[in-house]
Amino acid sequence: MLLCHGFTGSAKSMIGWAKHLEAAGFRVQLPCLPGHGTSWQELNETTWIDWYDCADDAFATLQTQCDQVFLAGLSMGAALCLRLAQQHGPSVSGLALVNPVINISDPRMRALPILRLALPSLGGIVNDIAKPGQDEWGYQRLPLRALYSQTFLWADVRRNLGRVDQPLLVYRAIHDHVVDPSSVRLIKAGVRSSDQSYVELERSYHVATLDYDAEDIFDGSVAFFRRLTKEADGTAE
Repeated sequence: MLLCHGFTGSAKSMIGWAKHLEAAGFRVQLPCLPGHGTSWQELNETTWIDWYDCADDAFATLQTQCDQVFLAGLSMGAALCLRLAQQHGPSVSGLALVNPVINISDPRMRALPILRLALPSLGGIVNDIAKPGQDEWGYQRLPLRALYSQTFLWADVRRNLGRVDQPLLVYRAIHDHVVDPSSVRLIKAGVRSSDQSYVELERSYHVATLDYDAEDIFDGSVAFFRRLTKEADGTAE
């Protein structure tokens, strides 16, 4: 099981999910993506290729250890999971995505190519969480060069959505203040998965893995992955 956290966030946002999956018997890899867990300035020196290569290395490790490899991602981490599914095809046995981002409709994004040359960062998007007392250990600043690079990841994933045919479970918070609904609409329209489910979260914000609906996400994903494991083993009822 490979888990991928979101942009400017940290592995902290996924630790609860990882522990839940481990308790259910899954082997888990939860890498801290390059430029994360250090400083926003360091993140600004990385690109989406660096983040993807890190996730791909973790995926390769799991392939040597497991008969099946599942993917789970939050926000940008979900985009990385989609690209892994596009690149690795049947080697990916299923995906669970939370508030995936492969597009942002905000017209201010059009200024990003120029803005990132003039400003290194803007105010951050960290801790969009409804539940009090939660902290994803993310950056208070939004590094614009890194954000600009992320848009190329989104474009690459969008172009190849038709290559995603693995079982898919998507959670979307209806009160997400970071990611608009356009990404989920694009995923629904573009993937070829015959087994796909979409669940709306009514109590959580963007970092839903640390929010009120976290346990529902954890339990739902375990049931989803267990079903796929049984189907692969031929033991499904």
